[in-house]
Amino acid sequence: MTTSTLVVHDSAQTLGNAGEKGAGEGLVDSAPLRIVWVKVGNLWPLNTGGRLRSFNIIRELSRRHQVTVITTHSPDEDAEALRSQLPHARSVCSLTYSPAKFGSPRFFIALLRSWLSSLPVDLYKNRIPALQREVARALNSGEFDLCVADFLFAVPNVPMQGSTPVLFFAHNVEYRIWQRLCNNAQGHLRRALLAFEWRKMRAYETRTCRRAGLSVAVSDDDRCLLSKDSPRSRIRDVPTGVDLDYFHAAGEVEENPLEIVFTGSMDWHPNEDAMLYFIDSVLPLIRREVPQLAVTMVGRNPSATMVAAAARSGVTLTGTVDDVRPYIERAAVYIVPLRIGGGTRLKIYEALAMAKAVVSTSIGAEGLPLEDGANILIADEPAHFAAAVLELLAMPGRRKQLGAAGRKLMEERYSWRHVARQFERHCRELLQ
Repeated sequence: MTTSTLVVHDSAQTLGNAGEKGAGEGLVDSAPLRIVWVKVGNLWPLNTGGRLRSFNIIRELSRRHQVTVITTHSPDEDAEALRSQLPHARSVCSLTYSPAKFGSPRFFIALLRSWLSSLPVDLYKNRIPALQREVARALNSGEFDLCVADFLFAVPNVPMQGSTPVLFFAHNVEYRIWQRLCNNAQGHLRRALLAFEWRKMRAYETRTCRRAGLSVAVSDDDRCLLSKDSPRSRIRDVPTGVDLDYFHAAGEVEENPLEIVFTGSMDWHPNEDAMLYFIDSVLPLIRREVPQLAVTMVGRNPSATMVAAAARSGVTLTGTVDDVRPYIERAAVYIVPLRIGGGTRLKIYEALAMAKAVVSTSIGAEGLPLEDGANILIADEPAHFAAAVLELLAMPGRRKQLGAAGRKLMEERYSWRHVARQFERHCRELLQ
């Protein structure tokens, strides 16, 4: 059931200040845009990669442009907190909504109904009538130059072929996530169901790129994948960014030379799969050489399966924390053992911004302009991953060298202001 909570914040001063010296510094110097930004799922707190990317781009754009945000939040989230964090936004409208949870009666009803539609179940259960009405009301007003459909989940709630052009912001190639889930699935029935879902997801994703005026991916790899299925569509990309002031090596906590750390939302299946794989296949190989190794997993809402795995392997599982930086800073090595995923992993940029040595799988670092051996170590097989971690644990100088190279790269190319500047150019291309 959906209930509406409307939170409105009008910033009449936004346009009035836009032409003043310093307003929108670093962004494209042109007339302000009127943007309505639609997202399913809250933008605050910043506890997922998608929220981080969207929030920081919106924050930078709203310093110069009229940005109206229409989004949803769960009953336990505070919509007012988002409003306070976006003081320059023209308005923020957040609707209370809880999507059907996997295994619940609502989920199975949505699954059955989705089989009779063109929508995969993950999109079908995120069709939100109240959100659709709010978006239609905004677009029918004629007050906006363009609409941003943020993530594929927003698309079923946005009129794609109305009078207002739509920019589809693709944080992931969603079908690839489902395809990889299928490839790693156990059991013929589960694999068959996932195969059905990823093919439906691919078809819908391709259709969305064709219907959108312009699509923006978050890496060149993702842009190429989307373009392969929809070669006539306008598809661009923007880099991932990081808050360089927030994520930096403060040097306040002494490094623990025998601790490694992973951060990420543990209620996102690719993260859980990554750490279960690490605990079962990689950690025993490392502990054979370094029995006293400490492993810390930082992330919200771990499942019972994850809690049990951490307990039996002596891994520290923190759950939700207010600040991930102390955990990253005190560890010697940051690990990203992902086997499933899409888009780009902001967690890697955060670790690099803090000058940490990172060991990742190819999928974990997919889409990021990183060079194995220069600013990150890439290893896919369990033995190779363990060897990379052991190398860094044994060589403090090598850790510092990789960390310094990573921080330098972040400073040169990946501030959020730089990312927002590129996103704005794509918005203006759409209007041309």
